[in-house]
Amino acid sequence: MDTDVPIVGAGPTGLALGIDLARRGVDALVVERARTLFPGSRGKGFQPRTMEVFDDLGVLDAIRAAGGSYPVGMIWKNGRRAREHQMFEPLPASEETPYTEPWMVPQWRTQEILRDRLEELGGEIVFDREVVGVTQDADGVTAHLASGRTLRARYAVAADGGRSAVRRALGVGMTGETIDPSPMLVADVRVTGLDRDNWHFFPAEETSGLLTLCPLAGTEDFQLVTGFPEGTEVDLTPDGIRKVVADRTHLAAEDVTEVRWFSDFRPRAALADRFRVGRVFLAGDAAHVHSPAGGQGLNTSVQDAYNLGWKLGAVLTGGAPDTLLDSYEEERRPVAARMLGVSTGVHRGEIRRGKETQQLTLGYPESSLTAETRSAPAGALRAGDRAPDGRVAGVRLFDAFRGPHWTLLALGTGAPGEDLGAVRVVRGPAHGAYGTGAFLVRPDGYVGWAAETSGGFTEYLSRIGLR
Repeated sequence: MDTDVPIVGAGPTGLALGIDLARRGVDALVVERARTLFPGSRGKGFQPRTMEVFDDLGVLDAIRAAGGSYPVGMIWKNGRRAREHQMFEPLPASEETPYTEPWMVPQWRTQEILRDRLEELGGEIVFDREVVGVTQDADGVTAHLASGRTLRARYAVAADGGRSAVRRALGVGMTGETIDPSPMLVADVRVTGLDRDNWHFFPAEETSGLLTLCPLAGTEDFQLVTGFPEGTEVDLTPDGIRKVVADRTHLAAEDVTEVRWFSDFRPRAALADRFRVGRVFLAGDAAHVHSPAGGQGLNTSVQDAYNLGWKLGAVLTGGAPDTLLDSYEEERRPVAARMLGVSTGVHRGEIRRGKETQQLTLGYPESSLTAETRSAPAGALRAGDRAPDGRVAGVRLFDAFRGPHWTLLALGTGAPGEDLGAVRVVRGPAHGAYGTGAFLVRPDGYVGWAAETSGGFTEYLSRIGLR
């Protein structure tokens, strides 16, 4: 084998997966067809659940330092400030939920942070290597490069975007719809004459669409987004972008001092018919394509990687059976379908950004890996739910969870006297968010098993093939 796992695509999904595999001792290689990391701001927002993932992956401090909170929206009319617009429903933080607001970092900077963490852990990215197809047999998978070379591995992951060459080579279809047939433009620009304290909205007029200019935290740039009538040929040139700004705002064309990156797209929602084909897995945009409204696509994608990483690690280095990997599609495809509905609902104005878009209530209660053995009251934390933060006997739970291991919480009940291999043990009294009982927390921060006492957790691990 040339590597255990080639990860096709060096976007946030592929880089996050590379980090997770590197810290588990898996020999993975991120393969990117471009010569550099993606240069634009496109996916600029992280939901609270993704901030928790970044905490575990060791990049949260860098993400926080590189970005900032979303600014208050400012709606302009006839060159004057008309009124403020609250983009997000404010939700208070708590000990159990330390991150509740979305955090803004332009995608290019996020990828730099993830790349640095990957390389710190000994991982590697190779650029200018285009994967055009894959073949499989009983022993492994072969990735075929445009150069004619091949890469032999045990498994492969397609994180190569909405037009995934690997997905097409596998013959996996995408089921979905065009949310809006009108073309849209997104660009990173530098502008004079606007403050950076607001996200600026210029409402649609009879002959033009809504235009927004959002100051990108940690940079001097604004992200411009605007739409055009169906059938319009968008002028994708710096001068064309300057003209759009001049036509739709009170700014002059020369107020756009620099156009740093731009792209066009048509909002759509689509879900891959399968997330696993033999030894190949689809993740991120290769598996689901979202409208950018609501900031769900990138976040769902990073969490695909987080779900798949510990399972590949368990199979490749921990002796777990290959069947464990079936739970990736079982768990992530329904979540992706749900979040596609949220993205589309936000795009159409049916869902407000807030609790529904935080992704903190997502879980896997119906998963074959979930075992709830108690008769817990309605509303209580149950197996399959996200494991909340908090403090138990002076230990912060997110600190205890951090790393490539399972964590057994014994709260108001007996527990083993010491850590057991890949299981860290935290003992303490009953806790407000958890109550009393034993909770086995998966490496990705969800409760896998819950019981009245801790006596049966080894049997649970044996049942799913991890002991």
